[in-house]
Amino acid sequence: MLEGNVPRKGVFKNASALSLIGNSRLCGGISELQLPPCPVKVTKEHHNWKLIIVTTCVVVFLLSLSSVLAIYLVRKRKKSSSTSAVDQASKVSYQCLQHATEGFSANNLIGFGSFGTVYKANLEPEYGVVAVKVLNLQKKGAHTSFIAECNAIRNIRHRNLVKILTCCSSTDYKGEEFKALVFEYMANGSLEKWLHPSIESTNQPRTLSLVQRVNIITNVSSALHYLHNECEQPVIHCDLKPENVLLDHDMVAHVGDFGLARILSTINGISHMQVSSIGIKGTIGYAPPECGMGSDVSTQGDVYSFEILVLEMLTGRRPTEDMFKEGENLHVYVKTAYPDNLVQIVDPAIFHGDLQLIATAAEAEERDRRENPIRMPPNVKECLVSLFRIGLDCSVESQKERMSMANVTRELNVIRSSFPAIGGGKNGG
Repeated sequence: MLEGNVPRKGVFKNASALSLIGNSRLCGGISELQLPPCPVKVTKEHHNWKLIIVTTCVVVFLLSLSSVLAIYLVRKRKKSSSTSAVDQASKVSYQCLQHATEGFSANNLIGFGSFGTVYKANLEPEYGVVAVKVLNLQKKGAHTSFIAECNAIRNIRHRNLVKILTCCSSTDYKGEEFKALVFEYMANGSLEKWLHPSIESTNQPRTLSLVQRVNIITNVSSALHYLHNECEQPVIHCDLKPENVLLDHDMVAHVGDFGLARILSTINGISHMQVSSIGIKGTIGYAPPECGMGSDVSTQGDVYSFEILVLEMLTGRRPTEDMFKEGENLHVYVKTAYPDNLVQIVDPAIFHGDLQLIATAAEAEERDRRENPIRMPPNVKECLVSLFRIGLDCSVESQKERMSMANVTRELNVIRSSFPAIGGGKNGG
């Protein structure tokens, strides 16, 4: 009843000296024995598979550990960035803001930002009347917004940007996290409210003259030119729209709400995003087409948003109106009328503040009767043609074909100097 592999050496070489009776489970041996071959042993392969499995587990563990460490370091860096930015600004307490806004009363509510609610407050004697944006920390991206705007405290300073005065990073009376930003107060509110007055304000109609619109356009252009070209690290606003353009007591425009802003740092000639946020990059109608295709944000995206804003200011039409569908948009709407039929699309409210541009009341009535909104003097028409041309050149779909803000600002300054009666005046910014 022997079994197993018969050796081939020593006495086992002599087949005549061997007897295999009763040993049917033997195998191998010399050929004369005519035993079946022994099965191949797989012990070594088993060891190889065990080694592979162990190695794989170790690699997976190390990768998982690396991922956890990477996430920890990123969060720590973000927290450090936030803390650093906050520490560099003078801070105000929650109690102080709660008192200055009368308990964040609805009577002091003046608007809404991308990630929070804005209140009017009085922080005498240090700051006077201010605007306080209380962040909604339950909203996705609010913490990133806070970091982005805190970074703006140390990175940007310009006469046409809303100045961040201080901030608050604390807890409220319920022990919950509280973050707020304090801005200089803009007495004349947002550009949105001037372009599209609400029903409640019909008793006190707001209109912007052509002079004011040219100046506001130039102010905003100057702010974006500074962000893109004159900061130590270029800044992309990412959410330019009338709601984020605020007007001070003298109707000078200031760009605000940097909740989505990105700061570009350049390493070895390659641009990198230093700050990013989550979700859609901008507002529908103003965000450039490439944002919907997953492309990275760029300064040319701001150019597109700026020129949509310009076209809206000149036509009085929002880019999201119901008339713009099935391939139609504000750019196409203007392009169809440019340059000979601009009178059909220009916002009639432009001329309400410039009575010298309308010859007589009789002519105005005749225009209404003929459904021809405005009869423009030659210099006014020439100015509008130039402004509409800039708007069309910068709101094209291709990023490469858009003008830079440096060129836009240069051309706007030429327009203002060429038409002093239109672009000059007190509100030049």
